[in-house]
Amino acid sequence: MQFSENSRVWIYQSSKKLSTTEVQQIQQSLDSFTTQWTAHNHQLKAKAEIRYNRFLILIVDESQAGASGCSIDKSVNFMKQLEQQFNINLFDRFNLAYREGEEILSLPRHDFEEQIKQGKINTNTIVFNNLVQNLAELENKWEVPFKESWHKQLFRDLVSN
Repeated sequence: MQFSENSRVWIYQSSKKLSTTEVQQIQQSLDSFTTQWTAHNHQLKAKAEIRYNRFLILIVDESQAGASGCSIDKSVNFMKQLEQQFNINLFDRFNLAYREGEEILSLPRHDFEEQIKQGKINTNTIVFNNLVQNLAELENKWEVPFKESWHKQLFRDLVSN
C-alpha cells in the first residue's frame, strides 16, 4: 500500500528499548488498531510501524479520509492502553533520544543536558525529532544532527556552534 509523502505522522517514543517479543506483540496490536481505525465512520488509510525497538509510529494518508479530533483521541487512548499493558511511557516529551554509534539511547532532559555539558552529546550527535508532521519529514528530518534540530534551540546556552 502506497502512502503519500504528505501523510500525517505521530511518533510515540518508548521510555525503554523494547524486547523482540514486545515489538512483535505491540506490532500485532498496532496492526489490529490501524485496520479498524475510523474517522466519522470512514475507514482511515493507516499503518503503524516500530523503529529501533523504541519508536511507535502511526501514519495516516488523508487523501481518503482525514484524521479527526475523535479519531486522534482514539489513537491516544489506544497508546495509553499499550503503556499499561507493556509498562512503558509513551508520552514523556522530555525523554530525549539520540544515537551513540549504532545504539539508540534516551535520557530525561536533565541527564541529556548533563551529557551536553560533558561533551558526550555535541552538535554532530544524531538526535530524533519526534515532532515531524508527515511522512516526508519522517524520512528526511527525523534523524538529524543536533545542530539541525529543535534541540539546539532548547539547549543553546550549553552548546557552541
